[in-house]
Amino acid sequence: MRDRLQSRKCARFLKALADPDRLRIIQCLQSGPKTVTELSQLLENELANVSHHLAVLRHTQLVHDEKVGKYVVYSLNRTIFRPHGRRQTTDTAELGCCRLELGK
Repeated sequence: MRDRLQSRKCARFLKALADPDRLRIIQCLQSGPKTVTELSQLLENELANVSHHLAVLRHTQLVHDEKVGKYVVYSLNRTIFRPHGRRQTTDTAELGCCRLELGK
């Protein structure tokens, strides 16, 4: 059988997104890049927990990290998360097997 859904790749994305804290991180990053400290404060969650969830999202390439001075700044992978709609009020996550629309 031809796997037109790219099942393994898609399952990795969906597993990474199947956690409420990770979805909240994605929502926070929709407004722009942030450090782990900023995300921790916005989510009112411990730094270690946020770091763990960012590592999972980074491993699946849903988010990018960039060293800026002594900080690491996280942002959405714009090859996956693209602005959508006339007013670009949502991001669409193109996962290959499916598409998720995330409101801003």
